[in-house]
Amino acid sequence: MAQPAIPDGESTPVCRPGDESPQGDACHPVDEKLTPSRLVPAALQHIAAMYAGVVTPPLIIGQAVGLDTAAQTRLIAASLLIAGLATLLQTLGVKGVVGNRLPFVNAASSAGIAPILAIAENSATGHQLPAIYGAVMVAGVFCLAVGPFFGRLLRFFPPLVTGVVITLIGVTLMPVPVTWAQGGDKEAADFGDMRFLALAAFTLVVILLFQRFARGFLKQVALLMGLFIGTLAAIPFGMADFAALRSAPVAAVPEPFAFGAPEFQPAAILSLCIVMLVLMTESSAGMLALGEICERRTDGRTITRGLRTDGIATLMGPVFGGFPTSAFAQNVGVVSLTRVRSRYVVAVAGGALIVLGAFPALGAVVSLVPMPVLGGAGIVLFGSIAVSGIRTLSEAGLDDSSNIILVAVSLGAGIIPLAAPAFYADFPAWAQTVLGSGISAGALTAVSLNLFFHHLGTRGSAQNAAPALKSS
Repeated sequence: MAQPAIPDGESTPVCRPGDESPQGDACHPVDEKLTPSRLVPAALQHIAAMYAGVVTPPLIIGQAVGLDTAAQTRLIAASLLIAGLATLLQTLGVKGVVGNRLPFVNAASSAGIAPILAIAENSATGHQLPAIYGAVMVAGVFCLAVGPFFGRLLRFFPPLVTGVVITLIGVTLMPVPVTWAQGGDKEAADFGDMRFLALAAFTLVVILLFQRFARGFLKQVALLMGLFIGTLAAIPFGMADFAALRSAPVAAVPEPFAFGAPEFQPAAILSLCIVMLVLMTESSAGMLALGEICERRTDGRTITRGLRTDGIATLMGPVFGGFPTSAFAQNVGVVSLTRVRSRYVVAVAGGALIVLGAFPALGAVVSLVPMPVLGGAGIVLFGSIAVSGIRTLSEAGLDDSSNIILVAVSLGAGIIPLAAPAFYADFPAWAQTVLGSGISAGALTAVSLNLFFHHLGTRGSAQNAAPALKSS
C-alpha cells in the first residue's frame, strides 16, 4: 500500500519495533515514534481537550448521590484512572485481540449521566452507587457480547435514532448546569443568589471570548480557561472551597468496591444497556472518522477490537468507581486539527491520566471549581452535545414525513420527564427507571418507530443504515 504523503518540514516517521510498518524504516504516521519535544506538547493538548469531559460524570453523579468532599475526590480519581487505563489499552492494545491501535481516547461518557441520575433517584439512600455500578457492569458484559455482531445491528441505529438520542442527552442534562449556576444546593438559603448567577455568567463570557478571539491551543482549551479564570475570580469572594485540597491524600491505591458491592436491578440494567448501544454507535463512528483522518482503513475487525476495549473498561471500571466508557469525540477533533496522528501521543496522555488518578491531591484540584463556575461552563458543554445531535439529524433525511414524525414523537417522549417530572409517578418502579430517563424513553421510542416505518413489512432501509456511523 502506498504511504501517505509527509508534509514538508517533517522527517520520515520512525516506528517502534514490532509496529505495523511497511518495508524499510518508514512507517504509517499512526505508528510514528515522535521526539519528546513533539510528543509532550501534543499529549498535553489531548489532556486539555478531554480533562473537563472526564471529570464531569463523577462531579455530577457524586453531587446527585450526596457524596462528601473526600468521596467526591476518590470518585474523580477513579474516573481519571479508568480513563487512562482504557486509553492505553485502546492505543497500544494486543494486536488482533483488543484495542483499535489508533490515537483514540476512551473515558466515561456524558451520555450515561441522565439514566444514571434516574437510577440514583429511584434507589434507596446508600444503595444508589451499588445499583448504578451493578447496571454498569452488566452493560460492559452486554458490550462484550454484542460487539462482534454490532455491525449487523447498525441498521437499527440510523442517524434518525442516534441524532434523537444525542440531542436528548444534551437537552435532558441542561437542568444540571442551571442548578449549578444558582449555587448547586437547592436547600441552601442563598440558592439562586445574584452573586452565583454573576459568576456563572462571567465564566460563560470568558469561554465565549476565548472561543472568539483566541487561536490555536488557547481556542481548543477555551472551556478549561473559563473554568480556571472563573475560579480565580471566585477566590476573593470566598466562593472557592479549599477543603478537599487540604484533606486529600497525596497518593492512594484505589480500593476495590470502595462505594459498596454492586447490586443488580433489572430496570437499571435495561436502561444502561440501551445507553451502551448508543455508546457503541458513537465509538464506532469515532473509529471510522479517525480512520479517515489518519488514512488507515477502519474495518469490522478494528471496530470489534475497539468495542471490546469499551466493554472491558465498562465492566472493570465499577470495581474502582468508574462509569460507562466510550470514545471522546473532542479528541478526534484534536487529531484532525493538529494532524499529529501518532497513537503514542494519546498513549502518553493516557499515562498522564493514570498518574492524576493515582494522586488524589492532583484530582482534588478540580473540587476547587465553584458550582456557579461549573454551571457557566456546563451550559456550553451540554449545549454542544445537543448541537451535535441536531447536526446528525440534519443529515437524516428530514424531508420525509415519516422521519419528521419519528423525530417529533421521540423527542416528545424524551422531553416528558424533563417537562413533567411526576408524569410517571404512578407507574411501576421498573417503568419509572426506564421511562423516567429522557434518554431511555426517547431511544426506545426512536428505535421502535424506526422499526415500524423502515423495517416491518419492507426490505429494510439500506439508505438509512449506510450513513448511520458516518453521520453520528
